[in-house]
Amino acid sequence: APLFFQPQVGMTTLTRRGCRGDKKTESEDTSADRELPDDDSDNSKAPRLTLMEEVLLLGLQDKEGYPSFWNDCLSPGLRGGILIELALRGRIQLEPLTARKKRLLDRKVLLKSGAPTGDVLLDETLRHIKASESMETVQTWIELLTGETWNPFKLQYQLRNVRERVAKSLVEKGILTTGKQSFLLFDMTTHPVCDAAEKQRLLRKLQDAVLERWTGDVRRMERRSLALLVLAHASDVLEKALGGLEDARYEVAMSRARDVLEADPELEAAQGRGTELIWAVLTAFSRA
Repeated sequence: APLFFQPQVGMTTLTRRGCRGDKKTESEDTSADRELPDDDSDNSKAPRLTLMEEVLLLGLQDKEGYPSFWNDCLSPGLRGGILIELALRGRIQLEPLTARKKRLLDRKVLLKSGAPTGDVLLDETLRHIKASESMETVQTWIELLTGETWNPFKLQYQLRNVRERVAKSLVEKGILTTGKQSFLLFDMTTHPVCDAAEKQRLLRKLQDAVLERWTGDVRRMERRSLALLVLAHASDVLEKALGGLEDARYEVAMSRARDVLEADPELEAAQGRGTELIWAVLTAFSRA
């Protein structure tokens, strides 16, 4: 049986916290919190986790080993993460700004380099982009990679079993383990978290982006932190990721996250070096 369901594309909204549960403990280990350099086409500098792995890890219920069945945003969010990861690794970019194509969602995705990344999902997506007979926008590529298309000739671009493949990659890295849970009509493979310190490191990285490392200027955010914030929001796991904070810090973190996510993406993309595709992904989900 497949690991996860593949629901339709949706969109999340930021809300204020109501009732609170128990606080979660945080690991003190921050030594692994290293960011990818700005100019990151060299795969030897690749981070320990890809953006797709980070987003899935944020979305997983630690003990159960699967995301909430009510989350209908995670699958397309992972596809958005693939596009951003390829951009950060210097493989794709948006076509240049022109008088006719000023808006992020009007500009096509260009193949910058077809060099393999060493990641199966990234390389499969690269092959699709390279093989495509026509250039497509970020929003269209997210739809194609998710399989949300009415064009039968475009179904070949769908990436299948993405959640399961990302989960298996996390198993290979020793962060998840593999189990099985029986439901009434079927058995489902699960992947509980076995490296709690790595999960806490990831949570702290996202939390620190809008707390300790916050400068008040979105253009000074490190690109991978900006991308993770955007993808966590698009995948409907942001509030869950910030949920371990005490009330006062949670309110500050969510307020700053809103400042980023409600900024003018066209303006920020024009001013922030190398962030065009990140803002394009956010815009695509905002319009979904």
